[in-house]
Amino acid sequence: MEGQEVKEGYKLTEVGVIPEDWEIKKISEIAEVKGGRRLPKGKSLIDKKTQHPYIKVSDMFEGGILLDHIKYVPNEIFPLIKNYRIYQDDLFISVAGTLGIVGKIPTELNGANLTENADRLTNIKCNKDFLLYQLLSSRIQTYIESVKTVGAQPKLALSRIEEFKIPLPPTKKEQEKIAQVLSDVDSAIAHLDKLIHKKRNLKQGTMQQLLTGKKRLPGFCGEWEVKKLGDLVEVVMGQSPDSKTYNTEEKGVPLIQGNADISNRKTIKRVWTSQVTKLCNQGDVIMTVRAPIGAIGIASYDSCLGRGACSFKAKNINKLYFFYLMIFKEATWETIGQGSTFTAVNSNDIFNFPLFVANSLPEQKQIAQILTDMDAEIEALEKKRDKYKAIKQGMMQELLTGKTRLIPKS
Repeated sequence: MEGQEVKEGYKLTEVGVIPEDWEIKKISEIAEVKGGRRLPKGKSLIDKKTQHPYIKVSDMFEGGILLDHIKYVPNEIFPLIKNYRIYQDDLFISVAGTLGIVGKIPTELNGANLTENADRLTNIKCNKDFLLYQLLSSRIQTYIESVKTVGAQPKLALSRIEEFKIPLPPTKKEQEKIAQVLSDVDSAIAHLDKLIHKKRNLKQGTMQQLLTGKKRLPGFCGEWEVKKLGDLVEVVMGQSPDSKTYNTEEKGVPLIQGNADISNRKTIKRVWTSQVTKLCNQGDVIMTVRAPIGAIGIASYDSCLGRGACSFKAKNINKLYFFYLMIFKEATWETIGQGSTFTAVNSNDIFNFPLFVANSLPEQKQIAQILTDMDAEIEALEKKRDKYKAIKQGMMQELLTGKTRLIPKS
């Protein structure tokens, strides 16, 4: 930070440049940090609801708690761990396994017991939401990564949390204003997440209706029939090149080895090979044939197929219709996987795989178009949400350091 330019009204501190009237406070100066507690040895949580919910790290997400899979402390065990509860005025932070998940407690879980793999911040002397955003900042999260203990399970010591340094505006009013602005962006992100979830469920229901023939589109009435996959497409089974030809210097063509090379239904460039054994072309449908089996994508570019993947070229079927049909059947492949050491499917399994299909190419095309339009709508919402997330990160950089002030200097 030496040599960093400091404009008038600001000062250089150990956490960077902040306004002159802001202070640097350790967590221990503005809150108490207390640990959670595991159940006594030999005792277990239960699914049956009691008055004593128990919060695990797996229930936590950035900002809050998922209520879907909460487990409960048996009534007879509760007195033994009753002093390790967390309340609405507290914040939690995960300290084992996945580190640095920070959030608030919803009304439904006020007074819940807290896992030993998380700590709670209580008796908070600044605005709670402002402190939440400071703990979620890239500066603190990077620090957590740097000080974690390395072992079978990463851990974050309570004493380390107490030493976190927080830039603090002089008034709770300014702290609250900053937190409110960031909270408004979070609300917009949460709204988009709900909308995306709703649209995905709608698409899944539409696939169930249109890809099984339960619902027919207007103007189509012809019979559907079961056909072998191999009669509808040309199947190209992968063959791994010599590993000596693998590289990350982009020599040759991208190599598709399996699930790791498919993201968001499209192949990605991860490893290249200068020895092309089996080639797939841009636009071909790709499927993984080794565990996890059945992951579907579309080739983003001409690529070499390793033995963990195969490709399909449409012959007697609309390509996009086939793509969606294979996505719909994705889970089925695991049930027919073979292999004692690992799960896999062979060329016979694939060629003879039965598909119930519309005989009319125009009907196939219309079904594919409806699903493509739904995907485009979901993708547009995801891009909008990701844009809000990027905006929020920029705002946190500005607001949590005082670079941008929402309230004039006191």
